Amino acid sequence: MNLIKKIKASELIKITSLNSLSVILKLGIGLITSKVIATYIGSSGLALVGNFRNFVGTFETISTLGSQNGIVKYIAEQREQESELKKHISTVFISVLAVSILLSLLLFFGSAYWNKIIFGANYDFGFVFKAFSFALPWYALSIVLVGIINGLGKYNSVIYITIIGNFIGLFVSVLFIYNYQTTGALLGIITTPSLLFLVSFYYINKEISLLNCVRFQFFDINIIKKFSDYFLMALVSSIVGSIVLLAIRKNIITSVGLKEAGYWEAITRISSYYLLFVSSILTLYFLPKLAIAKDNLETKKVFWSFYKTIFPFFIVGVTLLYYTRFLIVKILFTNEFLPVTTLFFWQLLGDLLKMASWILGYQFFAKKMTLAFIVTELFSHCIMFISSSYLVRLFGLEGVVMAHTMTYFVYLIVLVVYFRKSLF
Repeated sequence: MNLIKKIKASELIKITSLNSLSVILKLGIGLITSKVIATYIGSSGLALVGNFRNFVGTFETISTLGSQNGIVKYIAEQREQESELKKHISTVFISVLAVSILLSLLLFFGSAYWNKIIFGANYDFGFVFKAFSFALPWYALSIVLVGIINGLGKYNSVIYITIIGNFIGLFVSVLFIYNYQTTGALLGIITTPSLLFLVSFYYINKEISLLNCVRFQFFDINIIKKFSDYFLMALVSSIVGSIVLLAIRKNIITSVGLKEAGYWEAITRISSYYLLFVSSILTLYFLPKLAIAKDNLETKKVFWSFYKTIFPFFIVGVTLLYYTRFLIVKILFTNEFLPVTTLFFWQLLGDLLKMASWILGYQFFAKKMTLAFIVTELFSHCIMFISSSYLVRLFGLEGVVMAHTMTYFVYLIVLVVYFRKSLF
């Protein structure tokens, strides 16, 4: 009985339970939006959506200076020191706002160029890039606010913001896709995140007075230098990752077909739904714990608490997903997407390896190990690109998910060796 009470009282269990509710809602909302996308734009349209999503991710990372993990770390460290807290909040807020406005100008006036690069001359979605230019600053600031709330240890508020954002996303996506098909799907990608600013602004003002914290007099250039490593890490990860994903998708389109590229986007979309559970728990709970861990022994406890509490549930979850894959594809998409079921085995296996390595990879952010992160990140992307190019020629579309598994197997081995003193 005492053990049961202790488990129920655990902070991790409480956070995980609330986060699980958030993820379940996300899955339900994702089910609806995926069905709408599959019905109205099909697999070919889904491939175009994937290209745009990668592009948006790169600009979003640059606009936030890749500071989200850094914000969590430094706010967690400085939350008891009011003057330092104000300096960090003001510096990040002002810097991100300035950078996002500059990027918005680049998006607006270069909309035709970006359209050609991402979609090609046969498509005209220039208006979407102009719309993105107006949405970007609001998105960037919402990320800053959520990072601050997370760093303050208000995990519940972060989860509530996510839940509200999911419902906003459902309404906006369905409305846009129903009325504007592929263009609507693209607009849905950029509209929902920007609307989260209002939600996050409300929640942060329940904890601190944002207007009193954001002042030019608190701006400190030395704090920008502290965040520069996080920006470099995020920049390498986002830009290189997006370029590799775009190159792989173009290779699939050229070698196999546009529809098949849509199938790959479908399996990665399914993957992103269940990976959300682990990634959110890592950011919410484990990253702050790793950031304040003082030695290898404390770090080891954080690592193994993940492997003992979260990872076993994930193994059970992906096993169930594999045996219900036909039902899942029919529910999420349409019969047109049934070939996606052949991709599940390698995708799920790769995701298991990814999750096993992810907790180790978060140590790079927690301890600001910039060079090690960049080297391992570039190494993994190179493996993914080279192996997918080779395996697609041999096995068709299935070669991409086989490459996914190969990449994270090698990546996990590298991280286990690198962090062996903190792990064993």
